[in-house]
Amino acid sequence: MKNKLRNLPLRIKLTGITLAVNMLVFVINIVLLVAMNNMSDKIDNVYKANLQLNEISISIKSVQDSMVEYLGTKTSDSLENYYRRSQNFMDLVDELNDKVTGSTLGRMERSIKEMSTLYLQEVGQTIDAKRGRNVEKYRSRYEEATKLYGYINTYIYSLNNEQFKENSANYREMLDAFRRFEVAGNLIMIVVIFTSTLLILKLTSNLIRPLRSLTGAADEVAKGNFEISTLPVNSSDEIGVVTKAFNKMVVSIQEYIEKMRESAETERQLKEKELMMETHLKDAQLKYLQAQINPHFLFNTLNAGAQLAMMEGADKTYEYVQIMAEFFRYNVKKGTRTVTIGEELELVDNYIYILNVRFSGDIHYEKEVDNSLLNVEMPSMILQPIIENCVNHGIREMMGEGRIKMSVYAMDDTACIRIEDNGIGMDEETIDRLRNGRPVSDEKKDSNGIGMDNVYARLKLFAGTDDVLSIESDGPGKGSRFTIYLDIKEKRDV
Repeated sequence: MKNKLRNLPLRIKLTGITLAVNMLVFVINIVLLVAMNNMSDKIDNVYKANLQLNEISISIKSVQDSMVEYLGTKTSDSLENYYRRSQNFMDLVDELNDKVTGSTLGRMERSIKEMSTLYLQEVGQTIDAKRGRNVEKYRSRYEEATKLYGYINTYIYSLNNEQFKENSANYREMLDAFRRFEVAGNLIMIVVIFTSTLLILKLTSNLIRPLRSLTGAADEVAKGNFEISTLPVNSSDEIGVVTKAFNKMVVSIQEYIEKMRESAETERQLKEKELMMETHLKDAQLKYLQAQINPHFLFNTLNAGAQLAMMEGADKTYEYVQIMAEFFRYNVKKGTRTVTIGEELELVDNYIYILNVRFSGDIHYEKEVDNSLLNVEMPSMILQPIIENCVNHGIREMMGEGRIKMSVYAMDDTACIRIEDNGIGMDEETIDRLRNGRPVSDEKKDSNGIGMDNVYARLKLFAGTDDVLSIESDGPGKGSRFTIYLDIKEKRDV
């Protein structure tokens, strides 16, 4: 039997010990609680009669006051108060004992109940006489009711005093008994706790002893001492299983820790190299993508400015040159950092002006902008290359007036920038190449050198997602739509 108990699972052993102790404490608590509740009920009943008499005294006074109030004012409110208070008084009086008894207190209680019934009758007749305008009757009834009111109060006071004296003696006796019971209960609980503690210590000592041995051995291993002897295994419970595993682990643990240390160091070095390479790669990508500016565009626009100077004079040339200066100043100063939507729109305005000077106002440009989104951040040199793509690949190859529409609006927590043109449109192959970030061949050298693949790549780096730019076309001759999606809440630098 002893061996069977030793080989029981640890969970069953601990559960049995816990249940035994808890059941013992529970039974003792139930016994003490029932006894304390009984004594508490007895103590509460001691002064219940006094409380009842006090309520009757207060209630009869309210009836008397309501009667006097009605006799003086004769209002419906005072009459309603009388009926409500008299009913309450009647309910309290009905609870009194009216049995014939030899006890002095019983006889007084029965007298109070009988006088209270007469009192209510007198008060009712007084009210009726007042309502019937019978002055003599309501005066005599009022005097009789007032006398009964005084008698009842005297009896209540006397009965209250007698009951209080009797209850005080009973209360002192019960209080002494309660204190003795409280002391006895505390002693019982102390004995139970002491016994339970001894029982727990006795029953758990056999469980803790092998754990202590295992803890000491583990502490030695933690200090680096792997030359310890294997521990004895005396049971087949969870502690025995752990002890066996510990004995097997001690032999090779030092070699295992060393291997883990070498592996962690190698992994850390590889991770550092990977992060460093990733950082350098992104820096190189950003610098490369933001530095692609074709000087051919600069030369063409400057030539157009010279031609305009010869044709129209200094004022328009000055305006043209100023806008050109702003355009290239933007490229130089903001080409390597994050800008706002408002700054990008200003660049587009300058670019459209330059194009209309060069191509005699053939491009019609309109804007619908939600001004609350102008401070949302985005990479620089994004909108101008898209406009340039609309002009070079769409509008300039069509007949008639070219139209470009810029829309800036909010959609949930996203700022949307849509650029539409009425040009020749794009086929699915071209759209697919742009969506996948592959460059589209550009035979026209009239460009600033920043292609759509460059724009798409920088937008993805900025947003950290591929769903940042949509390109659509309804088919040949139906124009193109470019929509950029920017997070309104977050701000990032590129």
